[in-house]
Amino acid sequence: MNNNLTSCCCGGKDCLKPTNSIIEESHKILPETILQFINQCLKEEKPASQLIAVLHKVQDHFGYLSPQTMDAVAYLMQIPAAKVSGVASFYHYFRLKACGKFIISICLGTACYVKGAEAVLDKFREELGIEEGETTTDGMFTLEVSRCLGTCALAPVVKIGEDIHSQMTVGKVPAIIEHYIEQSKKAQ
Repeated sequence: MNNNLTSCCCGGKDCLKPTNSIIEESHKILPETILQFINQCLKEEKPASQLIAVLHKVQDHFGYLSPQTMDAVAYLMQIPAAKVSGVASFYHYFRLKACGKFIISICLGTACYVKGAEAVLDKFREELGIEEGETTTDGMFTLEVSRCLGTCALAPVVKIGEDIHSQMTVGKVPAIIEHYIEQSKKAQ
């Protein structure tokens, strides 16, 4: 049993209430805007129903849901950590690992696939030295696949950040990667 937890006033055997030190630590982990949102949610009739909205805000801020941020949400919202983790791992939208500065999403929908998206994906894997769901060691790129980006007429399509690259070919991949490396250098 974690020494920072105390039995809840209801006397429930498995019901745990965080101590002040855990609450203080949670306040250090999460930014003020999210803390305010959680406090607003706690005033509602069913605050636990706002868990997904809170997790979206946390991910929007940090880029992913770390074990520490999920624990902070659990403690502050008084929801079991297992439930928070279960919700986060159930929904495909939530990221449980840090991602790169640039998220590369290769569309493998039917139109893109038949026009060579798999070869484009293979080239990104080769150039970056990673597989889908992985991030380069320098934290620059994360490689993902998508089932459809809704731009079938431009197939095959790759989305990097908010940029759509249409009619992709294997030959375009190195130059596109270099473009984002240079863009990152200019931003520093």
